[in-house]
Amino acid sequence: MSLLKIDNIHVFYGAIHAIKGISFEVNEDEIVTLIGANGAGKSTTLNTIAGLLKPRSGKVTFNGTDLASIPASKVVSQGMALCPEGRRIFQQMTVRENLEMGGFTRNKAEIPASMDEMFQRFPRLKEREKQIAGTLSGGEQQMLAMARALMSRPKLLMLDEPSMGLAPILVEQIFDIIKELHGSGTTILLVEQNAQMALSVADRAYVLETGTISMEGPAQELLHNDAVRKAYLGS
Repeated sequence: MSLLKIDNIHVFYGAIHAIKGISFEVNEDEIVTLIGANGAGKSTTLNTIAGLLKPRSGKVTFNGTDLASIPASKVVSQGMALCPEGRRIFQQMTVRENLEMGGFTRNKAEIPASMDEMFQRFPRLKEREKQIAGTLSGGEQQMLAMARALMSRPKLLMLDEPSMGLAPILVEQIFDIIKELHGSGTTILLVEQNAQMALSVADRAYVLETGTISMEGPAQELLHNDAVRKAYLGS
């Protein structure tokens, strides 16, 4: 069943036509990845889905609801969470306070159980529960950003460049977490420049080139596609 449907959206930054009529969908219990070079429109697409940008035309439907009239501040309540590029944690708050902010749409009585769940999933965060978030390592900050997004109990988790700037061993850890989340029933839309890792965990993939979808299909097929390997996998 389709959880998210993007239908022919066009997005502009002023006079710049950033997204040029793309359409795709994410089904329940899938990992779908968008891959492409810098500037291809991957983050713009996620920000449009999250309501931070509005398409000039086209439609974003989530769980049967047209999101056109729903402000970004209310999209989380629909069951969608964005873990943004660059993590965007609240630097001056503690780890615990960041997680509490992630649960702002939830009933307050539900927060302690969700907090415990995040600390079980991310033991490093439990160790640093009272630490100021801005003093965490890059990998820890990424874990915190993901945990903060999960505090809203989203039906769809959108991850924007989760491996950016991380050492290879931490990249492996982050992708292990992505696989664990998927295994526990979280639907994921993943934007990632590390195409090899993204295609290795995804069910389906779309290749974005300068605001258009140039290729799509099962992730394993694209992983072994000669054009994709040459353009994005360095082989």
